[in-house]
Amino acid sequence: MDIKDTARPLDGAGVSAFLRSLPAKPLLLGLGEARHFVGELGELRNEIFRHLVEHEGYRSFAIESDCLMGLVVDDHITTGAGTLDDVMERGFSHGFGAFPANRELVRWMRAYNEEHDEKLRFFGFDGPLEYWAASPRQALTALHALLEGPLPCTGETLDALLGPDDRWTNEATVMDPSQSIGRSADAQRLRLLADDLVALLDTQAPRLSAEDRRRAALYGRTAVGLLRYHDGMADTSPERIARLSALRDAMMAANLRAVAEHGPALVFAHNLHLQRNKSLMHLGDQPLEWWSAGAIAEAHLGDRYAFLASALGTAGGDTPPPDTVEGVLSTLPWDRSLIDARRLAEAVTKPAPRVSHDFRYFPLDPAQLGMIDGVVFLREAVKLD
Repeated sequence: MDIKDTARPLDGAGVSAFLRSLPAKPLLLGLGEARHFVGELGELRNEIFRHLVEHEGYRSFAIESDCLMGLVVDDHITTGAGTLDDVMERGFSHGFGAFPANRELVRWMRAYNEEHDEKLRFFGFDGPLEYWAASPRQALTALHALLEGPLPCTGETLDALLGPDDRWTNEATVMDPSQSIGRSADAQRLRLLADDLVALLDTQAPRLSAEDRRRAALYGRTAVGLLRYHDGMADTSPERIARLSALRDAMMAANLRAVAEHGPALVFAHNLHLQRNKSLMHLGDQPLEWWSAGAIAEAHLGDRYAFLASALGTAGGDTPPPDTVEGVLSTLPWDRSLIDARRLAEAVTKPAPRVSHDFRYFPLDPAQLGMIDGVVFLREAVKLD
């Protein structure tokens, strides 16, 4: 099979043709990043989302960013609340607010909503965490405020149990589990109270508006997830890092299932979070494995989940060897290509694994092509931050 028979130029028509080739219309279309902060990929993502909105009925966008901070962006694009500068500063985690493509996306989504009755929605779907985690204060107190009494505790009790936020955000816990507050008496009581508040939410759902129910459910998921994550940070077993990574991806997957309830959404995150196969890393000689958010989401959504992995040819002067997957794809006649990954797996026999000189770039794994629906390939990327 000629490599060109597996690919097409990446434009609006190509995206629509790809969607038609799938067994079902996806509720979640994952567009993965092989590396964060690639300007060309962000610009291409924006083009793809505009096409999906204007021609394929998509109305939601989700990004690998703090789910609570994402509410700031959603409020802005739906109501105009806040200035664009303020929203980019307060509405994104992990430095994503400084990424020019994200600023342009938010600006375009707000402009679209000003002219249309059917509004676009924006979601962050990561938890408020990385290797360390935020205080559960915002999620717990916001959930508490949406519920009517009698409640299992007062706001003053929550505040006393939470204590200073720096007890929760101590970055030293990443390396030293003994510094984690996650298994303290206060944290254990908060876990019980969070469970009680989430249970009360179900009993009071009829009195809440649809938007308040959505937000309350988000606050509940986040509070429970953060308290569970803090408990894991106090773990001293060899499985600690794998458990924390699995908890993070599980929180992502739960948020993605909530996004799917709003209809077709484009999801933008690292390939490693959207992949269907298990994640694998080594901590010294110990292999650690856990299921990614994409794999968990597909377990619930089946063929209503689809995954486009991205890959780069020459990136920042690092050119792929010709016998790697990226090297083969670099021979395609288009600067931007959309490839049928399963047909690519048949066409490329025994490719060599690519070793990138950029530790932030994760090359395509030739063994996993059969678990990807498509590959978004950029022959060259120079806008790397």
